[in-house]
Amino acid sequence: MGYYISPRFLDKLSVHITKNYLKLPGVRVPLILGVHGRKGEGKTFMCELVFERMGLEVVHISAGELESPDAGDPARLIRLRYREAAELVKVRGHMAVLMINDVDAGIGRVDAQTQYTVNTQLVNATLMNIADNPTNVQLPGSYDPEPIQRIPILLTGNDFATLYAPLIRDGRMEKFFWDPDRSDRLGIIGGIFDEELRPDEVESLVEQFPQQSIDFFSALRSQLYDEQVRDLIQSVGIDRIAKQVVHSDGKPTEFHRPNFSLPHLFELGQRMVREQERIRELRLVEAYHTTLQGNSQRPDTTPPIQEQEQEAEHSPNQPVAPSMAPQNGSSVGVPDGAIAELERLLASNHQVGIEYVDERRFRTGSWQCYGTFKSTLDVAIAGLKACIAEYPRAYVRIVGISPERRRVAETIVQRPEAVHR
Repeated sequence: MGYYISPRFLDKLSVHITKNYLKLPGVRVPLILGVHGRKGEGKTFMCELVFERMGLEVVHISAGELESPDAGDPARLIRLRYREAAELVKVRGHMAVLMINDVDAGIGRVDAQTQYTVNTQLVNATLMNIADNPTNVQLPGSYDPEPIQRIPILLTGNDFATLYAPLIRDGRMEKFFWDPDRSDRLGIIGGIFDEELRPDEVESLVEQFPQQSIDFFSALRSQLYDEQVRDLIQSVGIDRIAKQVVHSDGKPTEFHRPNFSLPHLFELGQRMVREQERIRELRLVEAYHTTLQGNSQRPDTTPPIQEQEQEAEHSPNQPVAPSMAPQNGSSVGVPDGAIAELERLLASNHQVGIEYVDERRFRTGSWQCYGTFKSTLDVAIAGLKACIAEYPRAYVRIVGISPERRRVAETIVQRPEAVHR
């Protein structure tokens, strides 16, 4: 399997790391590089490929290590790992980096339910202090007057808007939004199916699932071996498979080449997409959050769509709608142009999706699905009206979905700045 490294990604990391080891006259170089973007696009794996290509020594910190029952432990750990990386440079004579994965999961402030601890404050303060004084990093309770090697720090995450603002300012952190373009996606996915698919087949596979992240295709390749593992279990026996696998004679189990035909890949991919849609449609997390917050804090004043239709049909003195709009008055409260867009999509036999996102996550494109509609225009308008009523200070957009499950149109119908005016 040949792995592809994006030229943009390689250029950004190599320049930042090398620049931190050079003494540029009169230039203040940010110590931290933050690589952020949507989930599953291969940020961490691409970093590892760049490190291997450059021959770097890497010291890792997980986001799970940024919290501890004892106050101060994570901050001490960061200083310890930083000094460890500096020691590697001196001992092995190679450049080194300190990498913290999924930093927003460890110290990000997502919403009011996120617990903000003393360790979170200390981790932010420690990273800012190291960024300001990269050659003078002391361990608590000791002092070393000798300056140490400056070590560039790489952070990966999905939403850096949840981080402490002074930490991510330009003087301390350089930001790199990783959004693979078409050539990057073809190169990466072509590397995943290096020996199994031709370039034109890789292109067809990418076009079949245009909205999926990179790890979707890696998981798709893994799904191909499920059939052979299932055959192995049936041949050995469900009651003997544990002993057979663990207490083997040391010879690896031989598997035949799976079926890498495009129709088979499309079938498995559609099955995975349906599982994703079930999670989005259930939206159980909102029910759990509503229970935790209490009904008094967030009353549900929006009636079901069916009730809205009945009220609209029997509501007297409704204004007369334009000829293109429905005549039952359900368009009241819907932005201008939205009804025409809904009518156009439904007339084209497209499914209509309604999505929303708050101002903070709008910059990273982290839209959330409110619902999908493929029946009548009245139901779609009622769904859009319910979404706007429930999220009056969020971006709301209409998405057109073709019968082949491809997005064909995206139209923003509500913006927060328009609501605030």
